[in-house]
Amino acid sequence: MTIYRHALALNPYFGDSTATMGVFPPTGLEYIVASMKDLVGKITLLDLRYQKAFQDPEALSRFIRAEVDLLCISIRWETRFEEICDFISQLPPEVTTVVGGYKATLEVEYLLERCPNIDMVVRGEGEEIIRDICNGRPCKDIRGLSYRENGKVVHNENRPLPELDGIPFPDRSLRTHDYYWSQYGVRFGRRTFDTVLTTRGCPFKCKFCTFSLNPLGQKRSYTERPVESVIEELKQITADIVLFSDDNFFTNIKRSEEICDLIVANGIKKTFVVQARVDIARHPRVLDKAQRAGFRLFLLGIESPHDWILEQLQKGITQQQIREAFTVLTKYDFHLHGYFIYGNIGESEEEMLYIAKFAKEIGLDTISFHKLRVEKFSPLKELVESTPGYHYGRIGGHVYSDRYGREGLKRIRNRIRAGFYDPAQLLHIAKKARRIGLADGRDLAGVLPRLPVLLYRLATRKRRKKRQRHHHSVQSAQRAAAVL
Repeated sequence: MTIYRHALALNPYFGDSTATMGVFPPTGLEYIVASMKDLVGKITLLDLRYQKAFQDPEALSRFIRAEVDLLCISIRWETRFEEICDFISQLPPEVTTVVGGYKATLEVEYLLERCPNIDMVVRGEGEEIIRDICNGRPCKDIRGLSYRENGKVVHNENRPLPELDGIPFPDRSLRTHDYYWSQYGVRFGRRTFDTVLTTRGCPFKCKFCTFSLNPLGQKRSYTERPVESVIEELKQITADIVLFSDDNFFTNIKRSEEICDLIVANGIKKTFVVQARVDIARHPRVLDKAQRAGFRLFLLGIESPHDWILEQLQKGITQQQIREAFTVLTKYDFHLHGYFIYGNIGESEEEMLYIAKFAKEIGLDTISFHKLRVEKFSPLKELVESTPGYHYGRIGGHVYSDRYGREGLKRIRNRIRAGFYDPAQLLHIAKKARRIGLADGRDLAGVLPRLPVLLYRLATRKRRKKRQRHHHSVQSAQRAAAVL
């Protein structure tokens, strides 16, 4: 006998959030659905990014009251967190409401105070916890759960991290539409997109990174799914482009090589995206196999072109090693995307601006760059707090300094972007995407009409800055003349 008649799994992001997350399916929720589907009478999954009829909390509340007795909400991202809290607080309080996700775990106290209709918050991984809830296990006996009892909030002890072997892969059967690959705000029309997780955790100890920790500060021990399970999931996925969402797909080189071999042997024809360290350049045999298996986009954490910052972040590589790695990586038909961090402790504006020049020197095709940030258990938190003139915000954890505040870093960010994404680079991106099969002519037809707009914006930005420099020069001359 099931306790819950109808469970609703809700992805609450919509509106502006689709610009940054529109490409990603709600895989976290789909893991939860797969774990609970044999314990409830019926499950509905709503992704509000694409379910416009339910973006009104009143309309969604009518549906919930009529149909639902268990509401499961995933709050994964920082984006629009306060608006999502407002939205959730308007949903029916009489329905059992469980909230989970990375951001929910970080803000468990705040969420329970802000949204009085939330009954429980799942801290950390939720696959086992949701089964306990659906089985009717008493809240007090469920490790990893925070809940209300007699007007107070109770936090049970943390739950040990689960092994991947016993977790079913995501249930994609409840999707009502496809997800599409997009770049630069433009959808590559025919390229459907999905994600696969083959490992959890990372053995490296980069000081800026909290991915190797769960939101409770627990170290994620590196664990692997059986390779056969990975291949079976890939066979069931219909998407054209698949992201391996592992922190580093090539942590275990032999295993990565085996997956590449089995992709080819099973005739799986897809375009694969992976996250990796530049160390992969030391394994050309694996790179050869990855290219044959359809790996086309490498997301590489570089973080900084400066050795002293790389050492501060405990990245474990040097600028020279990065350069040597790219002499190998650029020989392959891979689109190379680099991640950088700016606004590091002690970093000057000149050092931040060098990111664009360095990225071009080593042969990156695209880059993204983010302000330094710390979270509750970030190893960098102590360094930021002990460095005079540096501070961080509670929401988001972005690091600022007395010298480079919010507006100063925004200006520097814009200069880095303009320095890298000039007209020649944009044309290079389009040409290479077609050459290596990341996009074809019809895909690029959606992007190319945007290129003149992007080029115009770059040109007008440069003209505007030139006028501003001229204006400042005139003002300086006038002030000098007045003194004389």
